[in-house]
Amino acid sequence: MYTTKIEPRIGETDGLRHINNTVLPIWFERARNKIFKIFVPNFELTYKKWNLIMVHSEFNYLKQIYYGYDVEVRTYISKIGKTSFTIFQEAWQNGQLRANGKCVLVYFNFIKEESVVIPKDIREKLKEHYITEEELEKNNKNEIKENINKVEELDYFNLDK
Repeated sequence: MYTTKIEPRIGETDGLRHINNTVLPIWFERARNKIFKIFVPNFELTYKKWNLIMVHSEFNYLKQIYYGYDVEVRTYISKIGKTSFTIFQEAWQNGQLRANGKCVLVYFNFIKEESVVIPKDIREKLKEHYITEEELEKNNKNEIKENINKVEELDYFNLDK
């Protein structure tokens, strides 16, 4: 698992004082940089060097994310195929799972415009961050249970009274 700390910005906050839903895909992309580095260590964005293309993404908004509290984005590999792999990500704030999502990336040759088999050395590095979604769900239930009394949030409703 990779973790990325995000400090929400005021510009990402909407009129209801929570983080706008358009922000999560941007945060998740930022947190995928550590995965990208496995494939292209110097982040060279050329057709000859860059070798990943996203073919699917989805997001689940589970609870509101608030301005004023850091967010931890956790990034895992949940599936490794011959030419593609799935990244599963979560956004945690104040000990609670707020959102999750996944995307499918294909190892791709942009010059030939075709998928390519993921090399063994890269596959091994991906396996270091592998977890099944079922195993992750079980782990999360335990963590949420442990954190239930530690949750600290502004009560914006009471502030408005």
